[in-house]
Amino acid sequence: MALENVSFRYDPEKPLIEDLSLKVEPGHTVAIVGPTGAGKTTLVNLLMRFYEVSGGRITLDGVDIARMSRDELRSGIGMVLQDTWLFGGTIAENIAYGASREVTRAEIEEAARAAHADRFVRTLPDGYDTVLDDEGSGVSAGEKQLITIARAFLSDPVILVLDEATSSVDTRTEVLIQKAMAQLAHGRTSFVIAHRLSTIRDADTILVMENGAIVEQGAHEKLLAAEGAYARLYRAQFAEAVAEVD
Repeated sequence: MALENVSFRYDPEKPLIEDLSLKVEPGHTVAIVGPTGAGKTTLVNLLMRFYEVSGGRITLDGVDIARMSRDELRSGIGMVLQDTWLFGGTIAENIAYGASREVTRAEIEEAARAAHADRFVRTLPDGYDTVLDDEGSGVSAGEKQLITIARAFLSDPVILVLDEATSSVDTRTEVLIQKAMAQLAHGRTSFVIAHRLSTIRDADTILVMENGAIVEQGAHEKLLAAEGAYARLYRAQFAEAVAEVD
């Protein structure tokens, strides 16, 4: 995937993304970081064509995504977001949703094991046949995210969009989510909206956003050495972590 001189603006007078070029090699990870409200999801929305670019183009395997149908584009992209979407149906049906073919119960359970969801599912009264309502009542926010990770494993996408869990998820489940996301991203082109910088130090490229604009991009060590926005964010989070321990 490549972004070629991409620009985007809601307001003609206020560009959010201006002349951004980025080539993402197959299997590489791009992390998007920045303070709350920085506009981290804007770039993802452009990749998914929820918004159209104002200038430049985004290509997938050399094809301008504007020339692809949205269904064609999104069929190859797996999304795991904080605001998970589950529907009224069994857990097994929710995991199987989005698969390009009929899947077996064994495949559903294998995907759940890969996503570290199998253990908690089996503690439920009806296991994989437990019926959820549209709100996903009966399972926690973190468990919902594990279900959507299992769904992504089963759909086997070429590109991933991952939104890390925030503090609303308990620590144990957060660790499981991090492990599952890392396993899911392995070998796939991934875009990670990162909230904890310690989890994305190994990303191939880190995009730093402030006030809706990309202000820095590069690898972790390079950005730390630049003593810019990323270094400030990183040190601030490190100080918070130390304060919590104390």
